[in-house]
Amino acid sequence: MRASRLLSVLLLLQNRGRMTADELASELEVSVRTVYRDIEALAEAGVPVYADRGRSGGYQLVGGYRTRLTGLSEEEARSLALAGLPVAAAELGLGTVLAAAQLKLYAALPEELRTRAGQVAERFYLDVPGWHRGIERLDRLEEVADAVWRSRRLKVRYRRWDDSAVERVLEPLGLVLKAGNWYLAARCDGSERTYRVSRIDELADDGAFVRPDRFDLAEYWRQWSEQFERRMFPRVALVRLSPLGRDLVPFYLGAVGARALRESGGEPDEDGWSRVELPVEPGAPALGELLHFGPELEVLEPADLREQVAEAVARMGALYG
Repeated sequence: MRASRLLSVLLLLQNRGRMTADELASELEVSVRTVYRDIEALAEAGVPVYADRGRSGGYQLVGGYRTRLTGLSEEEARSLALAGLPVAAAELGLGTVLAAAQLKLYAALPEELRTRAGQVAERFYLDVPGWHRGIERLDRLEEVADAVWRSRRLKVRYRRWDDSAVERVLEPLGLVLKAGNWYLAARCDGSERTYRVSRIDELADDGAFVRPDRFDLAEYWRQWSEQFERRMFPRVALVRLSPLGRDLVPFYLGAVGARALRESGGEPDEDGWSRVELPVEPGAPALGELLHFGPELEVLEPADLREQVAEAVARMGALYG
């Protein structure tokens, strides 16, 4: 562990130039005293580390010294797929591993390319979760990820959407991060299914299994997502939308509504309104979704949904006199 940290100190100084003890301690998540000991150990090993004293001082390598100890470990190589998702890497327990892998890659780059790579990190940041979403507890994510890596069967206690608990034996095939939430694609009772990781309350190793050779996680997720959308939005409402209403569709109905707007949106009439077929949820949620639009949307069909909207609008009008 210490040898890995010493290499990280060396690569940090090589990639970033002068760094203070506080900066190194923060980067490596250790104490400043530990940094002092590591710097002494590097010096004793013959690494030319120079210390500048004073308020603006710090540590740096002398004379353009560079190391070629940049080989990636197995874990570091795995973590590179998450290079643009530091939060996801941390949730999977690969945060420090990813940082070490990136340091080694930067160290292997020519100076010009290393500078450009650093500029990208300074100018672009990917924040995956949506606004106004609570942070899920992910007590079991690392264990689930380990089972995916090692093809280990899991016996789990899983909470369904209605909060009832069931026991399942799963063969984990892959993890998907969608809108800040982690989902597990797994085989259960001979069929492939999807489970929300935050709803796994208990798990235990249940032995090895043989992973199917032709399983394509991306294709599985695409098909499952399409089926999920069809289940969530089993009805279609024919509506009239004002120009502002059209602009509001992606905000209120997300990607599903935006796609419907592209595929079914007709030409605007003389007043600028257009007819669109929008997928809606069953029951009360559909009414709430359509009321979001206020006077910018008129429901034409089905008749029962139009009546529900009209009744809700009348009740609202009565509240406000």
